[in-house]
Amino acid sequence: QVQVVESGGGLVQAGGSLRLTCVASGPIFSIASMGWYRRVPGKQRELVATITSGGITNYADSVKGRFTISRDNAKNTAYLEMSSLKPEDTAVYYCNADGFTPGRRASLYWGQGTQVTVSS
Repeated sequence: QVQVVESGGGLVQAGGSLRLTCVASGPIFSIASMGWYRRVPGKQRELVATITSGGITNYADSVKGRFTISRDNAKNTAYLEMSSLKPEDTAVYYCNADGFTPGRRASLYWGQGTQVTVSS
């Protein structure tokens, strides 16, 4: 089974930094895109950043200039470097991977999320 696992969340003071890691494992290959999303209780999940296998990135306006997404294709791993964190960045952060498994079409696989809490 494909697993997507996030790590690196925690509690940080406003202005601080965190690095999130996402690893996709199992029978997944040709991952076209990996992305980070976040959800605050009572709100819909929102895009944070995505990155293609070729390194093309996309960011939500709210995190541009503060967050950086990167990827190691050989390790099926994506990273999210977060700096100048604000209390409004507090959320559960989810990672996804859009890839193939043997005999199946490309599918989107999600992790369970990691909590990021920014104190003021």
